[in-house]
Formats: sequence, C-alpha cells, structure tokens
Amino acid sequence: MDVIKQLVGRLHPLIVHLPIGFIILGLLLQWFDRKTKSHTKIIGLIYLWGGISAVVACVTGYMQYLGEGYSFDTIKFHLWMGITTAVFSFLMFIRLTEPPKIEFLKKIPVPAFALTMFLLISVTGHLGGAITHGEGYLVEPLPNSVKLVLGIETFSKKTILLEEETWKNAMIYQDVIDPVLNNNCVSCHNPKKLKGELQLNSEEGILKGGENGEIVSAHNASQSELYVRMTLPKDDEDHMPPKDKTQPTKEEIALIGAWLDVGHPFDKTIGELNMEKKLFQSFFPVSHNEDYPDIEIAKAMPQSIDSIKKTGVHVENISQATHFLRVSCVNKPSFADTDFKSLHPISKQIAILDLGGTQVTDSIFSELGGLPNLTVLKLDHTSVTGKNINALKNLAYLKSINLSFTDFNDTSLEQLSNFQALNSIYLSDTEVSRTAILTNQKTEPIEIDYGDYTLPTIAADTIVY
Repeated sequence: MDVIKQLVGRLHPLIVHLPIGFIILGLLLQWFDRKTKSHTKIIGLIYLWGGISAVVACVTGYMQYLGEGYSFDTIKFHLWMGITTAVFSFLMFIRLTEPPKIEFLKKIPVPAFALTMFLLISVTGHLGGAITHGEGYLVEPLPNSVKLVLGIETFSKKTILLEEETWKNAMIYQDVIDPVLNNNCVSCHNPKKLKGELQLNSEEGILKGGENGEIVSAHNASQSELYVRMTLPKDDEDHMPPKDKTQPTKEEIALIGAWLDVGHPFDKTIGELNMEKKLFQSFFPVSHNEDYPDIEIAKAMPQSIDSIKKTGVHVENISQATHFLRVSCVNKPSFADTDFKSLHPISKQIAILDLGGTQVTDSIFSELGGLPNLTVLKLDHTSVTGKNINALKNLAYLKSINLSFTDFNDTSLEQLSNFQALNSIYLSDTEVSRTAILTNQKTEPIEIDYGDYTLPTIAADTIVY
C-alpha cells in the first residue's frame, strides 16, 4: 500500500499543472470575450476541466503527503486552498453555462468570480512552491538588507568556526556537527518538512530516528544510517542528501563519522573526546592570500555564476575564506570583447581574471576598468598592444599583469608607472626592449619578468651518455 501511495503521490508535480493551465486559459478567454460573450459556454467547460483536474491534483497531493513524510501542518493550507480552487472552478462552470439555480450565485458578478479564481490559483501555487523549495523561496534572491526592511526572516548557513589555539575547547555537537547537519540535511528533515519522519535539527530528533528506525549507532559509524547514507555513491537511490541537493564536503563527512565513532555525544568538547587534530585543520582560519583584496565582499548570485559557466567560462571561489572569484577562459578561446558583458553580474567579485589565449583586443581595457577588485590579470597570447591600458590605473588592488606573447611595447610600459598597487609584470616575448625595462626598474619598484632565462652550467650538463 505504501508503494501505491508513493507512486500516485509522485504524479502530483505532473497533475498539478493541469488545473493551473485550464484556469489561466479560462481567465484569459474571459478577458478577450468580455465584450461579445460569444464563447461563454466553452469557457465554462474549460473551468469544468479545471475543477476535475484540481480534484485529481488534490488526491495525488494527499497521497504524496502520506507517502513522503510531510507533516500535516506543513501541507494543510496548500491542501485546503487546492480544494477551494476546485470548488470555485465547478461554481464558475455552473455560473457560465446555465442560469444559476442557487440564489447566491446570481448575486456574484462574473468578474468577481474571475478575480477570486486568479487569487486562489496564485496563493495555492505559491504555497505548493513553498513546500517544494522551502519557505521564502520566492524572496530568497533578495539581499538580506531588503529582506530586513520588508520584515522577512533571513536564513543564514551555520559556519564551523575553530581557532587553532582553542579548537579543543569547541563543543563537538553545537560547534561542529550541528552546522554540518543544518547546512546539508535540515531543509528536508525539520518539524515542518518531516521527510522519512526524521528530524535532524535537534538532539531529540537525531536520537529518535525516522520511519526506518535509529540512524546513529554508538561507537560505530559504519553501522549508523546517518553516515552510511552520506557515503553511498551519489547515483544510489538511498544516497543522502539527494544528488540534486547541496552535498557535504569529504571533511564534513569525516567529522560525522568520527563523532559517531566516539559515541555521538552532544555535551562534550573536542578535547574531552581526544579526537585527532587533522580532522579539524581544514576548518581553521586560512591566512590571507594576496591574490585577492583583504576586504569583505558579498557573495555572487549562484544563478549568475551558473549562467556564466554555461558559456564555457570557468568560475570558482579562490578559497573557502572569501567570496572573491577566479574566472578563466582557458576552455573558451573564442572569448572576445563583446562577450565581457556576460561577466557584469559578478564584476565586484572577480579578483583573478585569466583571458590568456582569447580573442580580446585593446578595447577590453575599458571594460576591465570596471572590475573594482581585480588583483591578478592575465592577457598573455592575445592581440593586445597596451593601447588604452591606462584605463586600469585606478584599480586599487591590481598587483599583477601577464602580457607575455603579446605586442605590448615600450610606450605602453611607461603608462604602468602610474599604477600604484602594481608589483609584478610578465613580459616574455613582447615588443618591450631591455632598455625600457632597465629604465623602468630604476624608477619604479615593479618586478618585471622578461623571460629568456639563462641557467648556470652544472657538472651533469657535461656528461656524455
């Protein structure tokens, strides 16, 4: 019986779009037919099918609730709104296709009915989306500052904060394990969305387990369902979290396993458990890397990054300690000046930009001047000559430029003397003369790598084989 519930319930995402389509079609036809009213009965039939499909959607939705482990408090408003939508669809059918025999139907204007239908389908759809994607999914992209103004509760992922000097004093569950579970598991296993009848947001929920019993086994991670599910192959149906969800890192999974092996305590410090330091070293603060500015920066929108990646441009975080990004066109040699606009959504987060081997020209410099936090720039193997490079002089963090294998020349080199933060330039196989380099090095403390290295002869070089 449980299998039937799950199979029927999983039809809900498919079926639920039918009443939405029928009702929206009915509303649109009513608008276009508002003057002639020549298609009233046809529109009524559309609402009839909307009502029938809404009933089927309610049934499949209820089956999904029974089979997928949602709590009733989570789905009840969505369910009642769905039923109300179905009822109003049938009433609209009656109102449009035959003289109402029910007195109150005669008194309600058709436009009022239509407005009610629109509100019902909108609210019901939104509640369904909140169940599937989580509360606040609609406003999730908004900056936290805007959310606070609107009075919307903000959700922040928990971070494991350990200092190398005091890591042993951290509480193993509160400071380490809870953030891992919160960031990877709790969105589906909480009091409102009780998948598998399992809660992972509290000690009580973890110890209670789910519909299949306990998920932790004292002093044995390999026998604990919590750990076993995390270590299954991603394509395995039982792998948790599901492969389309955020996955814990291998270091986080190792922490879960180690915690289970020491008896999954909730009230002890790391030091009291004599756990190995190497388990926690990846969570110690990382010393600042000079390849990005030592300032705080907002995180780039994931949608923007995904959109850029689809064009073939590689984008990644420089490190876990910052939101600054490394962007590389190594896999997109066709990248040209006109393609730069695709990077505008992440312009503030770009610290390292590799355009080497692409089709960019001197026109790119005016665009690069709009990257306020650019620190490392690679333009090797391109057709740039340095014309307009002065557009970069106001970039406060630009420390390194690679112009090797370009037509960069002496005149352009002189312009770089105005770049306050610049400390290294790579000019291998360019039009720059050694004289210009020597002159520059006398006046500016900039390290210039000209290539053409001469290595000293060593004894092994004279051996004849």
